[in-house]
Amino acid sequence: MNPSDWLQRWAPHVAGGPGTALDVACGGGRNLRWLAQAGWRVTGVDRDEAAIAPLASLARIVQADIESAPWPLPGESFDLVLVCNYLWRPCLEAIRASVKPSGWLIWETFADGQQHIGRPRRPEFLLQRGELLRVFNDWHIVAYEDVFESGVNPRYVQRVAAVKPPAA
Repeated sequence: MNPSDWLQRWAPHVAGGPGTALDVACGGGRNLRWLAQAGWRVTGVDRDEAAIAPLASLARIVQADIESAPWPLPGESFDLVLVCNYLWRPCLEAIRASVKPSGWLIWETFADGQQHIGRPRRPEFLLQRGELLRVFNDWHIVAYEDVFESGVNPRYVQRVAAVKPPAA
């Protein structure tokens, strides 16, 4: 499976070039692999031990269920944090805190409307209209989309590329 187009579009713009990156809910590693090949020092977090086991030679892998346990990386921060096809609102603050000052967040996941055409269907896994803009309204929004993509795998998706304000 190919890495996210949104990731490939915005990751090269992170100031200072490849640095540290966190791939939240990395799964089988399609984005993690791309980041590692591009020179990033990647940490991947996922609960699926079988899916992440093959990634251990590419990155630091943390096996954790972030939906039922404390955030596994307290106090750590990264130049780039990626979240792709994942939403668990109780982790929003931990994810925000994981981005270094002047670091980037690249997030894309399913949005309201998806429940009418496929999975996920449950509202807790679907972004509401403008939700990423509201959650990161105090950051510099570089790009934002809230779209329906037609084609072989149609989907409703919301995306943001945002830069955290520099430290005071």
